[in-house]
Amino acid sequence: MRRISSRGSRLRIAAVAVPALLAPVLVPAESAGAGEPAQEVVTTVGPLGARLPDLDELREPGALERLRASARRAADAKAVLPRETVGPARSSGLRAAEDSATPSGLGREVSATAVQLPEPAHTMTPQQCTSGLGGKQFYIRSRFAVCSGRTFTQTWFRDGRPVGASAFSVLAIGTIPKNSRTVTVKYHFQNFVATGHNSAPGLGITTKAKIAQSTPSRAKYKFGGSSMPVKKKWAQLVTSSSFKHTVYAAPGQGITDDATYAVYQPSISLTAPPRWVIEVPNGGPIFMLPPRWDKASYLPNRVKGAAAFAVSTALNYSTRESAPEKDVAKHIKLAFTNPGRTQPPYSGKRLPGQKPDEPLTRLYKDRTRVKENYNKSRYNCKKWFGDDYTDGGRKECDEFPFKTTYEGSAASKYDHRVNPNNFSVKALPKESNGAAGTLLRDFYNMNRLIDGPDDGFLVKITS
Repeated sequence: MRRISSRGSRLRIAAVAVPALLAPVLVPAESAGAGEPAQEVVTTVGPLGARLPDLDELREPGALERLRASARRAADAKAVLPRETVGPARSSGLRAAEDSATPSGLGREVSATAVQLPEPAHTMTPQQCTSGLGGKQFYIRSRFAVCSGRTFTQTWFRDGRPVGASAFSVLAIGTIPKNSRTVTVKYHFQNFVATGHNSAPGLGITTKAKIAQSTPSRAKYKFGGSSMPVKKKWAQLVTSSSFKHTVYAAPGQGITDDATYAVYQPSISLTAPPRWVIEVPNGGPIFMLPPRWDKASYLPNRVKGAAAFAVSTALNYSTRESAPEKDVAKHIKLAFTNPGRTQPPYSGKRLPGQKPDEPLTRLYKDRTRVKENYNKSRYNCKKWFGDDYTDGGRKECDEFPFKTTYEGSAASKYDHRVNPNNFSVKALPKESNGAAGTLLRDFYNMNRLIDGPDDGFLVKITS
C-alpha cells in the first residue's frame, strides 16, 4: 500500500470491506481518449475514520452498479446540524439523529472553598477534535468550540474493474474568541492514503461555504480568511493542509436581544484528474454549524455583544463531598433518576434539562414570573417539610427546575400542558444552595445564555 502523509494528526485507514456507513457519491470530469481504457473514480463520503474499500470485494459482479445506485439514493441526503441546536435553526428538522460528543468529567477542580466555573474553551486543535468526536458526527467542546469531520474515499476503476483506492479526511473546527463577534472555521485536510493504480495527486478538491439560513433574513455577514471557494489539488493539500474562513455579523441587525442566528454550511466537491471520469453528483454539503450573535444588555461585553454557537451545553454539578454544591447536585440527581421520591408527589413527573430535546430555557426579563417560581417552591417546602424547614436559618428551599428558568415551578400557570407538580423541592443547607446559585449565574454569563425559547441548556451531575 502506498501512503501519502499529511501534516497534523494521522488516522490509520485499513484496507477492508466497504462499511455500511459509507454513503457513496459519484461525480463527471473529462473522458478517456479514443482507444484508451475507461477510467472511472467512485467517491464515498463517510464518518471520520471510514476505511479503504476492499478491491477484491468490489470485483464481484454488479459492485459498480450497486455503488451507482447507492449514490443516487444519497444524492437527496441533507447536511445536518448538531442535535443540541437551539434557536430558529432547531425547527428546520435537519438535526443529527444522535447526541454530539461532549467533554467528560466536571471540567473544574472541586474545592470546598472555590465556587467558580472555568472559562469555557475557545480553541480546539485537530487532535482534540478527532479524539473528542470518538466516532460521532459532532464534538461540542463548548459553546465557543465545535467541530465535525468526514472521510472521503475514492475507488479507481479501469474498464469497470477496481484497480486502486485512496482516501482523505477533512475536519471543520469552529471557534469564537472570548467576547468576540468573529466566528472562525478552520479546515484541516489530513490522513491522505493511496494504494494500487490511481491518480490521487491530481484529484481536485473544492471547499465552499455559505450562510444557508439566516434569522432575520435581512442580516448581512462579512467573510474573511481564505476566499471561498478554495480550489486545490490533492497534492497541494498534502503539503498545505489547512486554511480558515471567518464570519462576522455586525450588531444592530438582530431581533430580540439583537440576536442574529445563522446556519453555516460547508461543502466539499471533487473533480477528476485528466483521463478519469467521476459521475454526478460530485459531493455537496456535509454538515452545518449554527452560530449566533447577540448584544444582550444583561450579558458581558454588552456594548458590542459577542457570538456563540447556538447549541445547548451542560452546567456541571458534582456530588463529591468536597464540592460546595454537593447537596444541590444530589437533589437534582434524585429528581432525574427517581422523581417519584421527590416532593411534591406526582407519578408522571419528568423533569427537563437532561437531554437536548428537552433543554431548560433561561428566564431573566420577567421578574414577576421568577418571583412566582420562588414563591410556589417555598410554599411547597413549607407544605412538605414543615414551617421550620429552614432549621433556624441553616437551610433554604432548593427547587428544580431553577426559578430562573421558564420550566420553574410556576410553569403550569403559563402552559396548560405542564402538570402543576412537575418540579421538585427540598430543604438543603444554605451554603450548598448558595454555591449552586453562584455556579448557575456564572454559567449563564460565561455561556451567553439569553432569555427565552431561542436558547437552552442542560444540567449534568457528576460524582
